[in-house]
Amino acid sequence: MNCLKYVNVWLIRNLIEEFVKYAKIIYMNEMQENQLTRIYFVRHAEPRRDWEDDETRALTGRGMRGAEEVTKFFKNIHLDAVYASTYKRAVQTVSGTAATHGLEVKCDIRFRERTCGKKGNAGANQFGIFEQRWQNRDWCEEGGETINQTQRRNSEALAAVLNNDAGKTVVIGTHGTALSTILAYYDSSFTCQDFLRIIDWMPYIIRLDFAGMRFVGKEELFHIEIPFN
Repeated sequence: MNCLKYVNVWLIRNLIEEFVKYAKIIYMNEMQENQLTRIYFVRHAEPRRDWEDDETRALTGRGMRGAEEVTKFFKNIHLDAVYASTYKRAVQTVSGTAATHGLEVKCDIRFRERTCGKKGNAGANQFGIFEQRWQNRDWCEEGGETINQTQRRNSEALAAVLNNDAGKTVVIGTHGTALSTILAYYDSSFTCQDFLRIIDWMPYIIRLDFAGMRFVGKEELFHIEIPFN
């Protein structure tokens, strides 16, 4: 009888511990769901067109002035973190914003732009190829990266930010195609025409709102139109 009594006490104690653990998980999930995370995506300002290397391509003088406008836009908005692609133009575009808010730019290579093929930007960025690439998102020019590949790594990077910065307000410096793949991830109707609509917008700011990991809305906030070449 005593053994049975001890077994019953042990079972009850374990059941209580499991219940408390489960209740904590539910509570934490509900807390995260109720926390609104605001992600401001900032497509970079105008880059130099005479620079071959995509990763080190810097902003033009006009692009630097565009970056200053980005800094002014965020002047009175509370920010908790600033992220960016590792590419120079993306970092330059949000560096002033980070400095103004006493933050450092955290670079994540997964936010980088789609990798172009052997012909580089001049060969890959043709409007006919844009259409082909978006119609078949598993296709790319030789040596390049597909839309789906670009989307997977960008969405993974965003998921990490949403997990680490839940309930916070965050800026992410990004690129035209990279950003478009994220927008397409949350909007299945996003097509090449939506990509082309924003192709001349450098810089371009759009805010995406999340409750936990759940996308709840977006708002376009600012852009400067620079003709795409």
